[in-house]
Amino acid sequence: MAPILEITNLSKSFGGIRAVRDISISIEQGSISSIIGPNGAGKTTFFNLLTGIYKPNSGVIMFNGRNITGLRP
Repeated sequence: MAPILEITNLSKSFGGIRAVRDISISIEQGSISSIIGPNGAGKTTFFNLLTGIYKPNSGVIMFNGRNITGLRP
């Protein structure tokens, strides 16, 4: 089965700060996943990239076989 969400080499920088660096993940439909980490680890930035709040500096976000990288929320 093809993944419902596939992220490849996703990165986001704010000036000289690399908030998210080369994240790659594949999530199958029906699975339960979570993102954990300490404050400042980039969890909210990652979520904002997935939802279109931020545009990535690099990488690809595929949802249900469709490239949604950088689309508006």
